[in-house]
Amino acid sequence: MKKLNILLLVVAIAFTNMLNAQEVEIKKDDFVNKDEYKIAKDNLKQAEALYELGRGGLRRALDFYLPVVKKVPNNAALNYKIGYCYLHSIQRVKCIDYFKKAYSLNPNIAPDILWVLATGYHLNAEFDKAIELYTKYKNQLSPSNLQAKRKEIDKRVLECNNGKELIKTPIRVYIDNCGPNINTMYPEYSPLISADESMMMYTSRREDTYGGGRDPEDNLFFEDIYISYNDGKNWGQAKNVGKPLNTNNNDATVGLSPDGTQLFTFNGKANNGDIFVSSLKGSEWTSPDDGPLRKYINTDFHETSASFSFDGKTMYFISDRPDGFGKHDMWETHWDSEKERWAEPKNMGSTINTEYDEEGVFMHPDGRTLYFSSCGHNTMGGFDIFKSTLSDDGSWSKPENIGYPVNTPDDDLFFILSASGKHGYYSSVRDDGQGDYDIYMIIFRGPEKNPVLQNEDNLLANVEPITESVITEQVEIKTTRLTILKGTVKDALTLNPIEASIEIVDNVKNEVISTSKSNSSTGRYLISLPSGRNYGIAVKADGYLFHSENFDIPAATNYQEITKDILLNKMAVGQKVILKNIFFDYAKATLRSESFPELDRLISLLTDFPNVRIEISGHTDNQGSLTTNQKLSENRAKAVVDYLIGKGIVTSRLEFKGYAYLQPIATNDNEEGRQQNRRVEFKVLQN
Repeated sequence: MKKLNILLLVVAIAFTNMLNAQEVEIKKDDFVNKDEYKIAKDNLKQAEALYELGRGGLRRALDFYLPVVKKVPNNAALNYKIGYCYLHSIQRVKCIDYFKKAYSLNPNIAPDILWVLATGYHLNAEFDKAIELYTKYKNQLSPSNLQAKRKEIDKRVLECNNGKELIKTPIRVYIDNCGPNINTMYPEYSPLISADESMMMYTSRREDTYGGGRDPEDNLFFEDIYISYNDGKNWGQAKNVGKPLNTNNNDATVGLSPDGTQLFTFNGKANNGDIFVSSLKGSEWTSPDDGPLRKYINTDFHETSASFSFDGKTMYFISDRPDGFGKHDMWETHWDSEKERWAEPKNMGSTINTEYDEEGVFMHPDGRTLYFSSCGHNTMGGFDIFKSTLSDDGSWSKPENIGYPVNTPDDDLFFILSASGKHGYYSSVRDDGQGDYDIYMIIFRGPEKNPVLQNEDNLLANVEPITESVITEQVEIKTTRLTILKGTVKDALTLNPIEASIEIVDNVKNEVISTSKSNSSTGRYLISLPSGRNYGIAVKADGYLFHSENFDIPAATNYQEITKDILLNKMAVGQKVILKNIFFDYAKATLRSESFPELDRLISLLTDFPNVRIEISGHTDNQGSLTTNQKLSENRAKAVVDYLIGKGIVTSRLEFKGYAYLQPIATNDNEEGRQQNRRVEFKVLQN
């Protein structure tokens, strides 16, 4: 199952055995009277029963242990068990005093007393003290135990040394708890956001879980999925999304497409758990389905975290299937459009994966920057967050620890980054938490300024967000620059929302790189466009003329959001459509290959409406003589008609005409206006 408790440093990789400690015994002589003794005895009985439940009962056991220890503070077994409960709570650091007390009272109270005490110091970032105790624990082991435990002890010492180095150069961030609208006293984790940060979905184990059931393994409520919307300033009160996403079993967030319309979920109905996909149709989510994932992705093993690429054609996911490098590894798969399923995955290799666990994968909308958590690499303890960048040759860079204080000696998981690079979100246990794992927002700050030159630091949110580095001597939280194009698609006459197909074409490569749909209830769409490309975008819906846009986004373009509301016209005589993705060389009438996808869309439209006749018209700016421009505009219109005829459209359905600069749609007094006037369009002559 995905449940976060299986990932805890102190659970997943510790040698601790709750039963190692001696049974807690109290004597009547330790109490003033019989009534106090009876109360303490009853408290102890309840505490011991809860202690035996494991993590789900440990925090509640404290409520009964603590009144007893006030009466008998020098009971070694009692101090050990209280320390163990704190070690598995939000207040982990409190374990140190109780383990120290237990050790001072009885150094043999439990075989692992030095180990758990060292773990407490480790979690508190007291690395030198932790190393001292790990070493002392190692030195007192028998030869057989040393052989079994040496590797793990040495790893812990290495983590402490990593922590000492990482803390020397902390990254400049604000880390804010997302507050009571998002977090509760129960675990919250695995946040997902749309690329524009307008929506968050995440997992919680709070008491209003669907069905209200508890997991017998840890006595915590089953996982459910929650949703919150951002009003531009704050996250609103989260709500349980209910059916069909939530069931009576564990249901968790796994991955979300940049536009927020495709959701990967985890269902723990089976012991291994599988990944499912659901789509937002209007205002409702479809029932989770694993059909496209069934053959190669979901197995008899454990599949957990997953993330889409910006174009939806690649998926990165976590699995503990065989032939990996460690426990849970990261795998990569590509969408097979012919078979309508995800293809056979491949392991992402030893650069990314280690012999330990990898978890919480997130591909940034830039399509190149991968974030994930790992217990390997140079972690400072438990899971740390790492980043790796995809190069042009398809190889991944060596993962870099994103640094302290985002990473801590505890588990730091499920990191995601907004498309702008301004904010990160992740799950962590921190002193200001609501009670367990909480979701935090990270605000990255700019490089430290010279105090002589400037009195205030600049938040990344107030400067150019993608070009600025936020770490001076460590890994840079920097992503490939990108543009978010968003808006609505509506009927031009009624203004009703339309579910339209939105196709993105790389005009240089002359290939469709992504297809998505606007929401049928709201008309809303969102597209992520990495910088450094020329894009053609076509919007089409049944019964409507298509709409096209062209965006040339240079590689140096900083993060930007463009709002483009699109009105589609019904097929009707007299309607005109500018073909914005038609390209010619300067002063020539030869079609460039980048024009073909746009013309093929026009062919598709003419095929869908077999009785339609159209006029193709060419237009120029006012630079040059009327005679020259008339000839150029007419030749360009004819070139389009010739292409259509060559593709099977009968001549009788087509006319062409050149208008030179006699029908401008913008001023010819500046280059921007002249560029708009240089165009090819079609007009419906007969429907």
